[in-house]
Amino acid sequence: MERTSESGLPIDAVYDESKLTDFRPAEKLGKPGEYPFTRGVYPRMYVDRPWTMRQYAGFATAKESNRRYHELIEAGTTGLSVAFDLPTQMGYDSDAPVAHGEVGKVGVAIDGVDDMRTLFDQIPLGTVSTSMTINAPAAVLLLMYQTVGEEQGVSPAQLTGTIQNDVLKEYIARGTYIYPPRPSLRLVADTFAYCRAELPKWNTISISGYHMAEAGATPVQEIAFTLANAKEYVRAALSAGMSVDEFAPRLSFFFVARTTLLEEVAKFRAARRLWAGIMKNEFKAEDPRSQMLRFHTQTAGVQLTAQQPEVNLIRVSLQALAAVLGGTQSLHTNSYDEALALPSAKAARLAFRTQQVIAYESDLPATADPFAGSYAIESMTDDIAGAAEALMDRVEDMGGAVAAIERGFQKAEIEGSAYRVAREIDEGERVIVGVNRFTTKGEEPYQPLRVDPSIEAEQAEKLALLKEQRDKAAFARGIAVLKSAAESTDNVLYPLRDALRADATLGEVCDALRDVWGEYEPGEI
Repeated sequence: MERTSESGLPIDAVYDESKLTDFRPAEKLGKPGEYPFTRGVYPRMYVDRPWTMRQYAGFATAKESNRRYHELIEAGTTGLSVAFDLPTQMGYDSDAPVAHGEVGKVGVAIDGVDDMRTLFDQIPLGTVSTSMTINAPAAVLLLMYQTVGEEQGVSPAQLTGTIQNDVLKEYIARGTYIYPPRPSLRLVADTFAYCRAELPKWNTISISGYHMAEAGATPVQEIAFTLANAKEYVRAALSAGMSVDEFAPRLSFFFVARTTLLEEVAKFRAARRLWAGIMKNEFKAEDPRSQMLRFHTQTAGVQLTAQQPEVNLIRVSLQALAAVLGGTQSLHTNSYDEALALPSAKAARLAFRTQQVIAYESDLPATADPFAGSYAIESMTDDIAGAAEALMDRVEDMGGAVAAIERGFQKAEIEGSAYRVAREIDEGERVIVGVNRFTTKGEEPYQPLRVDPSIEAEQAEKLALLKEQRDKAAFARGIAVLKSAAESTDNVLYPLRDALRADATLGEVCDALRDVWGEYEPGEI
């Protein structure tokens, strides 16, 4: 039976040279580390150093998360990846009424600089690379991190890591937005300019297809909508007066890796080729670093199952192989029990060991782009690139990513794909091992990791003490200056940093910006 890919493209039973009649290796492939970067962004890829092995972690209080980070570092993690709870992601303090019942549940609660100090206690920020999955209040968390780094004696110029800072995909697929798109784009551009001057090694944005994929986007939709969003960020920075080669080298991306290994490898290669062409031809970037699509990968959480959870170990291994064969720069492997609860320490360690086995026991890192020249991979790369380019053209015809968001285009396309997959699973057309085929009875009970609900009261007590003991005049001045900057065209990150150092909380600075910029309401862009 003939198959189609996740993107609906045909998969031939046999590939040969006839599929590559229009294939121009010099134009479409080149060498690793050279334009158009199809084969990877570095000449030797993992030969000299493997990808950065990150583990996404964070739960309950900063103190508990700090303990998990030390365990990960001792296990060999080379980069931390911070998960924040929903109130933090939405710009609310733990004592806000809207935060009730959510504090510490899906990530760590960070209300102020003191929480950030605790989170990274005894962790050397001068040598550890940190990725923070935070969007609407990304600048706030970055400035807290910079403050803690300086308190450790680390120059901002030494700090390395990434903030996700990709708010456009929130309107499409995830929902943790605060402000309307226009001021949100301004905040992103201000962050670019601030980091250019203050944190030159920091990746200012991780433009994410992952969350769209988790919501149901196909591989073609994932890269098309991600690159369309990326173009919007580039335009925002250019409109703010920056030149493309000043900020583009610090752009990074974030994609999913599914179990469909061949299509995923082709997807990553197609994304690199497309972005290189966009930056060189459309935005006239001359610095090769501006043309590189550097990306982090996380294995597909949506493909993990609560039934027979141990089978997820095999799924994650396949997904990790796809990411490595596709040339990722860093990788997080999900824990097998994540469909049930927050990962247990043992499950997180097994997930990390999966990466280490690939890196140190296989021969994959010995050569760059081992699939190059494969009839199947090159054909699939061409097919995905062509389909994604056509979809990006549709977004451009609407006026760009923001205009398409206003029309609900990306959201509707993704929802259509999600419905198709759900129907195929329900009808048995798509096999999910342990769910609709190869099921078992009487599975062993699983004891999930649970977050102590008392942390909400603990965080509220700490906030009350902070607000009582801080210099109230300095706090008031900091908030007033921040609001004034938000009302003007000044870069808001400098007064935002000063307000945080005057012990303003995350919720207070986000509220100050809400007062000026308003809040986004769906359907009212």
